[in-house]
Parts: sequence; C-alpha cells; structure tokens
Amino acid sequence: LENLLNWSRSQTGKIIHQPNLYFIYILIENVYNLLEMNFKAKNISFEINVPPKETVYVDADMFSTIIRNLMSNAIKFTYPDGKIKVYSEDLIDYVKISVEDNGTGMSDDDVKKLFRIDTHQSKHGTNEEKGTGLGLILCKEFAEKNNGKIQVESEINKGSTFSIILPKNPPDE
Repeated sequence: LENLLNWSRSQTGKIIHQPNLYFIYILIENVYNLLEMNFKAKNISFEINVPPKETVYVDADMFSTIIRNLMSNAIKFTYPDGKIKVYSEDLIDYVKISVEDNGTGMSDDDVKKLFRIDTHQSKHGTNEEKGTGLGLILCKEFAEKNNGKIQVESEINKGSTFSIILPKNPPDE
C-alpha cells in the first residue's frame, strides 16, 4: 500500500525532493531495524559492508524507500537460513550500493520485465509472500530522481543482486 501511495504521489509530482549528504551505513542500518523481524522469521543472516563514513547525496526518504524495497524483495526471495548482504563500491563521483541475496534468482526474460509498468511482474516468495510489482518501479523512479540508476544481475537458483548508483556529493553549481 505504501508503494502504491508513493508511486501515485511520484506520478503527480506531490513528492518533494530534498537531497542532502547522508552516511549510507546509518540509512541502511535504520532500514534493517525496520525489517529485523522479517529477517528473523526466515532465519536469514544479514551483513552490511559499507564504510561508516561513506556518504551519498540523496533524498533520505527516497533512498530509504529504495533500500527497504530491495531488502524486502531479497527477504521475500531468499530461502530460510539464507544470507543477504548490502555493500558499497566507490566509483569516484558516485557510489554503488548493492543488495545481494542467495535466493531463487530470475531468468534473463524476467529481469527484462522488472522495471516496466506495462507488464505484471510479481511472483510469490519462498514462503508464498505476495507483492504488487510496484516496488521496483518506484525504486527506479526514485533512483533517477536522485541522479542515479538501478541495475540488476540474477541467476536462477543462485540469487540476485540489485544495485543503485548514486552521486556521492551535491552537483557543482
């Protein structure tokens, strides 16, 4: 429901974009704290490998929505006793933040349909969790609103890695 509301507000221009510098680790840790019970329910281990002082120039609410959706999807498609990692890679002016799971993975055909509103791309999770398919569309829109992009790599039965590439600093005026 929250994804639908955010997507609707995004489409009508009702979301205010307020970027600032934030520590990535803290934003991810806050999302983990929200989802901790979901991790525990499936006994999924979680690892953050992001330097504590690494920053990103984003709207904090939009970034948190992206990470929450990516981590929720990782939980959804990871089998009990699995593992999810969030890590970053320095790309000079940008930072790449990845959410990697060892879950069900996807075919290349499924990956091609992910960020499209015109195709219904929602599957049940490993415990029959349901979704709407809007979460990833919202992630793409929010990444782009923050001068970034989203990427995905996946292999059936090996897992998926969703990455967002975002600016580290404000644009030069």
